[in-house]
Parts: sequence; structure tokens; C-alpha cells
Amino acid sequence: MKKYRILSLLLLFTLALSLTPASASSVPDQEDLDLFCTHAVLLDANHGEVLYDMKAYEKSYPASITKIMTALLVLEAVEYGQLSLSTPVTAGETRMQDVTYSYVNGSIKLGEVLTVEELLYMTLLPSYADACNILAVAVDGSIENFVDHMNRKASELGCQGTRFTNPVGIHNENHYSTAYDLALIMRACLDYDTFRTIIKTAQHTVPATDLSGERFFYNTNALISNMYYAGYVYDKCIGGKTGNTDEAGRCLAAAAEDGDELLISVVLGSGPMEVPGDTELRQGQFRESKRLLEYGFNNFHRVTITKDSEPVAKVAVTMSRQADEVNVKAQGSITRTLPKSMDVDDIETDIKLFADEVEAPVEAGQVMGIMTLYYGDEVYGTLDLVAITSVERSELLYKKQQFFQFFQNEGVRIILAVVLFLAAIVVLKLTVFRRKKRPKAGAAARRGNYKGTRM
Repeated sequence: MKKYRILSLLLLFTLALSLTPASASSVPDQEDLDLFCTHAVLLDANHGEVLYDMKAYEKSYPASITKIMTALLVLEAVEYGQLSLSTPVTAGETRMQDVTYSYVNGSIKLGEVLTVEELLYMTLLPSYADACNILAVAVDGSIENFVDHMNRKASELGCQGTRFTNPVGIHNENHYSTAYDLALIMRACLDYDTFRTIIKTAQHTVPATDLSGERFFYNTNALISNMYYAGYVYDKCIGGKTGNTDEAGRCLAAAAEDGDELLISVVLGSGPMEVPGDTELRQGQFRESKRLLEYGFNNFHRVTITKDSEPVAKVAVTMSRQADEVNVKAQGSITRTLPKSMDVDDIETDIKLFADEVEAPVEAGQVMGIMTLYYGDEVYGTLDLVAITSVERSELLYKKQQFFQFFQNEGVRIILAVVLFLAAIVVLKLTVFRRKKRPKAGAAARRGNYKGTRM
């Protein structure tokens, strides 16, 4: 497992707090970048938070950005020991399956042997379709099985608007994704050092084989290499993957780092564009990706939100002579990536107490409810509401309550009624018995006054 995977797993737990993707729609003062594209997203990759979206969750065609999913499954196979980067792979009959003349390929010959690592370079930098198909078969035995694998993995990553029909990005009405889903896949790829090394490489040479000479090529991402389009290199960019079909337009998924910040941008449906002051058309997928990444670095920062400075509610307390209520306050903090222009005081709160009244004793720090922090429609998180002070219980009041509660118990009352009934019967019987045994006063007098002599 690569060094970036531990951080990613921790962040996935944060993502699991909500099934609905984080949205930037409720972030105040989101700048209208007026991007020249049909769909876009900017993702804080370290924390899974969307900083900007433009139809980010709507269906679109990914073109060759598809190949980042292909690379991800290959790198997982290497991680699990199924393959290694040095594993030799023989090109089979399916290397050109579904690939037409309009798709770039490396002219890999039937029976030619290349390593997994070289095939990955050929897949991600010049975007060779045949290298991609060869890797698919190496992982799952057939392209069809690999496509099933791609769709399962997309589901595991939380992609809700993605369906693949091939590992290359060949256009198909049923082969689609969303800008947000592609950002999630890119984020997973960045867990691997090998992926990072390849996508930041400006040029690469594949050694000659027994069937072909050396293959030399450049990275198609103009944020990394000036070979195909000059003037777009971005020093914070650590790489990405291009895509281009008539139906998808020109696309780019890119990643950039600035210190501890890691951002992912996805721009879909762009193309050549006129820019005021420029004498030539600009490539929208590169220009807009760079603008989007710079927007993220310049306008957002990590903010720790706390609300524990003062009491926010009171809870009534019974069974105590010390106090009849206790103040509660928020405990802890929530950290989010927010616009630098945003005033944290604008964040609203919703307080829910577990009960309006509790019995003593109450311990300082005892959780009494929760506070939800939100802005607009977006919930930022929840904080525990805790008692500020302790409240002791009055033993006299407690025992008095216990006494009354004991006799208010239905079972106890029934038993007590039965006991009283039986006691009444016993008393009644004893009273009657004594009356029957008591001698009559006249008879006693006659016996006591007889003075004659018995004959």
C-alpha cells in the first residue's frame, strides 16, 4: 500500500458521512468563472469537498479520461500481487478491439512483449488505445471482464453517474460519467506513487522490443509539457489525463499541489476558444483547468469552526437543591475548506436537546444534545452540546421520589391492595371469634351468686 493510501482511507470515512456529494452551491460568494466548457468541478482532494461545480453531477462523455480507471485497476492488481510493474505482457488479438483509425495507438504488434510499467506509460501519456486493451486483458483475462470490473470499482468509489463500456474511452452512448465521478477516480489514482510519477513525466522512451524499435513520446497534458501546445505549463500541476472526441469535446482531469493542499479539477466539453488580446485560439481544456486550479488555491483555505465560547441553551434539572438548571455549550470543532471571503459568523446553527429536563446528578461535559452547523442548504457538521457545570443530586429528594415511585408502581399497588384485603379479613375474623367466645353477663352472675347446698 502506498504512502498516500492511509490518508485517503481516513478521508473516505469523512466522505461516508453523507451519501449526497458535497456541493459548492451553498458556499457564499462562489465566483462565476464563466468557464469555457460544458461541465466542470474543483475538488479538495485531501478532504473530499467540492469547491466549485458547473453541472458537475450531470451526465457527460469522458473520452480518454476513461483511461485513469484502467490505470487504477492495473495499479490495484500490482498492489495485490497479481502483477508487478516488471511483469512481461504479450500483445494479443484483442489489442485493437473496437479501436478505429481516429484513436491514437502505439502500433503494438501481435505477440510483442512489453512490461506492465511501459504499457502504463503508453496508456497515460500519449493515450495509446492498444496499450490500454492489452492491460485490460492482463488484469481480467478479457476486455469484457475488465469492463465489468471498471463498473464495480466505480460503484465502490461512490460514482453515481458513471457507466463504462470499454477501457479506452471509445465513444458510446452508454459510456458516460460526470465531472464529479471522474474527480473521485482521479483521487483514488493519486494514492499510487507510480501513477503520480507517470502523469508528471513530460516525455518518455519505451525501450525497443524484438518486434519494434524505441517509442518516444510526450505527455499530452499541456499543463506538464509544451510539446503539443505551448503557454499552459503550470508549476503546481502534478499531472493529469486528457481526452478528446467529437462528442465529448476536449477534456482534462488534472491535479495540483501547493504545500499541503491537493486540488483536482475536471473540465469536460471544452475546445479551441478566442481570448481577448490573443491572436490565436486558446485550448480551453488547458486554459480553464489552470484557471480553476488557481481559483481554488487563491480563494479557499482550511477553517476550524468552533462554537464553544458561550452557553447556547439551558436544560432544567430536578432532584437537586444545588441548581434547577444547567447551561450547555458546544464542544469540539469542525474543519472545512471555505472561501477566504466568508465570515465564519455567518454560519448558522440548529440546536437539538435530548431532553428539556433531566434528573441530577449531572456531570460537567455530559452530552445533552447536538448543534448542527450549516450555511444555506449545506450541512457542515455537528457538535456535541455538553453541560458546563456539574449538578449534585439531593439524596433526600431522591429517596422521597423513590418512595413515591415505589408505591405508584401498578404491581406494587395491586400487591398492597391484596395485602390490605387479606389483613382486613383477618381482623374481621378475629373480631367475630372474640365475640363468640365472650361469656354472657347473666349466666356468669347466676353462677357467681349461687349459695345453696348441693344435694
